[in-house]
Parts: sequence; C-alpha cells; structure tokens
Amino acid sequence: MAAAIRLSVMGYRVQLLEKLDGPGGRAYVRKQDGFTFDGGPTIITVPFMFEELWALCGRKFSDDVELRLMDPFYRVRFDDGTQFDYSGDPEKMRAEVARISPEDVAGFADFVKEADLCYKLGFEALGSKAFDSISDLLSAVPSMVRMRAWRTMHSLVASHLKHPKLRMAMSLQTLLIGGNPFSVTSVYSLINALERRFGVYSAMGGTGSIVNGMIKLLEERNVPVRYNATVRQITIEGGREGRATGVELANGEKLRADIVVCNSDTAWTYRNLVAAEHRPHWTNKRIDNGRYSMSLFVWYFGTNKQYPDVPHHTMALGPRYEGLLTDIFKKHKLTEDFSLYLHRPSATDPSVAPEGCDAFYVLSPVPHLDSGTDWKSHAETYRLKVQKRLEETLLPELGQHIVTSHVMTPQDFQDRLLSHKGAAFGLEPLLLQSAWFRPHNRSEDVKNLYMVGASTHPGAGVPGVLMSAKALQSVVPVPQGVSHA
Repeated sequence: MAAAIRLSVMGYRVQLLEKLDGPGGRAYVRKQDGFTFDGGPTIITVPFMFEELWALCGRKFSDDVELRLMDPFYRVRFDDGTQFDYSGDPEKMRAEVARISPEDVAGFADFVKEADLCYKLGFEALGSKAFDSISDLLSAVPSMVRMRAWRTMHSLVASHLKHPKLRMAMSLQTLLIGGNPFSVTSVYSLINALERRFGVYSAMGGTGSIVNGMIKLLEERNVPVRYNATVRQITIEGGREGRATGVELANGEKLRADIVVCNSDTAWTYRNLVAAEHRPHWTNKRIDNGRYSMSLFVWYFGTNKQYPDVPHHTMALGPRYEGLLTDIFKKHKLTEDFSLYLHRPSATDPSVAPEGCDAFYVLSPVPHLDSGTDWKSHAETYRLKVQKRLEETLLPELGQHIVTSHVMTPQDFQDRLLSHKGAAFGLEPLLLQSAWFRPHNRSEDVKNLYMVGASTHPGAGVPGVLMSAKALQSVVPVPQGVSHA
C-alpha cells in the first residue's frame, strides 16, 4: 500500500491487487465474536514515516489515526518471575538496569552509544537506500566498518553488559524482525535507538486503523484496489534478459503494465510467479540454500475476564534463551519449552473487546516448515501447551474464561500469506543476507520488476517495509506520459 501511494504520487496510474478478501496483507484485521484482533504488526515505532506518507498526499496522519505512546514500551518477564520494564525514559531505564545489576549501569550507557551510532549510520544513512549496484555496497563499507557489523547482536550486548537477564532484554529485539540475536549482525542494535528516539506506539482501534487510513489515501488518489485477486504469474517478454509486462490472474485475466511491483515474499514470488528461464540470479537452488527466519504460532483469543496487571506488550521468556533459539533457527526443531510475546491491546483500547472482556494474541517463535511438523494435527496440542504456560505465569485460570479463539500456524504462513517454507519474515537478516546481499528492490533478473516488503531490502518490521517503498523512488523510472503500475 505504501508503494502504491508513492507510485501514484510519482505520476503512475496504479492498480493494487490483493490476494486476500480485505486489505492489509500481514496486517489484516480479524473480527470475531465482538473482538478485534490485529493479524500481524502490533508495535509502531516510526510515526514520522506514516506522517511523511500522508503528507505526500496533502493530508495529516493524525486526522485519520490516533497513536498512544506506550509506557513502558514492553515488559520483559524472565522465567523466574522477575520483570524488566523497557521504556524510553533514560532515568527509568538506568533505574531498571541498576535494580537487576548495579555494576552494569556504565556498560548500559556504552551500549546506548553504540546503538545510537548504528541508528545514525544504518537507519538514517542506509535504510532507504536501494543498494541496487555493487557501487552502493562499496559506498557502505566504511559505515559497516565503523559499526563493526561483523559482530552479532548478542556479542555486542555482551561486550557491555554482564548480567544474563540484561543481555536477554537488550538483544531480543531482533526477534521482532525474524532474526536470531546470536546470528544477526549487530547493526540491528539500531532498533534499540529507534525505539528510544521515537517511542513505541499503539494505534487506537488496532493497527487496522492505519490500514484503513492508507486505503482511504488510495481511494482519494483514484487507485483501485482489487481483493481476491490471486496472481498466477508475472508475464515476461524476452529470454534471460526478460522484461515484465504485467500479470496473469488465477482466473485467466491478463493485466498489462509498464512496471510490476511485488510485495509478496520474494522467495515465493521468484519460485512461483517467475519462470525459471528468466531467473539466472535467483535460481531455485539459490533460493532454497538461503537461511530463513523462524516462523510463528499465533493464538488469538478473547476472555470474559480482564487481567489489569498485564500490560499492553509482554515478552515472557522461558527457561532457555540461546539453546531455544538454536533449536528454532539452526536445528529446525519444535521444542517443549518456548518464549512468548503476549499482546493485550484492550489494556490501552477498550474498543477492541466487549465490555468487561480482554482481547489477546500470543505469539510463539517456532521453526519454519523444514521442521517437518504436521501443524494440521499438532496445532491444538501446541495451543494447549501455550495456554498452560500462560496460566502458570501471566493469566491464571485462563482456560475457564476463553470465549473466542483462533490460531495461525507456519502452514498458514505458507498457504495463506505465501511465505516460502512458512518463514514469517523471509530471509533471516544475517550480515550476508542484508543490504546488497538481500533481494534487491529492482529485480536483478527481470527488467521493470520491483520488490518491496519484509523480504527485500532493508528487511522486516514496519520501518523496513515502509523504507522499502521509499527506496523505490531511486530505482523506478519517472513516468513518461501515461504509465501503468
């Protein structure tokens, strides 16, 4: 949607095709039994990027969407029951660090400085740069050296903080973009700085209110949005130097266009929508040899009881940290223990649940489909394990108060959201799968084909997706006359 808005502002006549029956893609909204559930993104960290998008259309973001600042941003609950409230207030953060480990206060200040440097060099300077050529990569090398990007996120944190709980609390953020903190580049410490600089927000009415606002912008710009429009293939003329000329839908309808912009998972797109003869770069072998992010088990549920002591966002860590992540990311093994992210939007916005009730979703990182798990038969067993864990830690007597329930598994990520291997975030954001090494915003294989979204540069998460749309402006040609996208 962000790409469609930007292209229309550039002067293209844009048509937006959506596979699902409503807008948003991964940010779809599910309404069930009087409850409203955000399907995907729940943490909003860069309001200025939405404000910029609205301003391009001569509008104010705040006229369509109300954001509420979270305080704390989120609560980290450790397996022994102790807690760490993660916020943007420097004094509160120092006090929280000192409460857990007084000797780490100075080290925390040093970590903040490094994270700020990574934000300046990695986000401000490079985030919306397209990395379209080898010269783009070479120009970024000095910044990568300054950030010492060869380090992992966890090794950066561990170089400043000694206490294991603080190491967990300051490194887990990369999981929000599909990355194992023990593997991904330390550049992603910029997430810490980004949160402190701009805050963590929730949209009143749910993230769906942002989706609806973007649809309104598209309508005002006369951009048609077609739902239930499944693309069968991207039509290409020519051989290895082919040129995209439009798309063919599942019903046989063919739509011609001067450029094609795709925001579905890039691995799935290349394998399923672009014929192999047109892919000398993104071959099936290269796609399959990539290292992919974890998947997710997501359980949406509503209760007829409220849990006022549970904040809006809670990271509930299990007994293992590195071992669990190794099982998920490297061994592709579904384990008996897990760590959870619990979202309670009704803590901030009562409108998402009936009076006296609470709306929740709980997310458990799990291996992608290489695990071999038959989720059709195993989903309910796993859900009950998650329920039991929540009853033991955060939501006592939960089972007695559930009034509505729905789950989403890795199989759904593959079948419904078209994610290769059911990986929720595309390629894992490793150093050699980031920036120039990630699928480019301008296809390396097919002329007039462009990529945006979580699985291309710069990566997953709301900021990354919005920046990928912005990066289009440096690689998409300025339309000459009437041009269709």
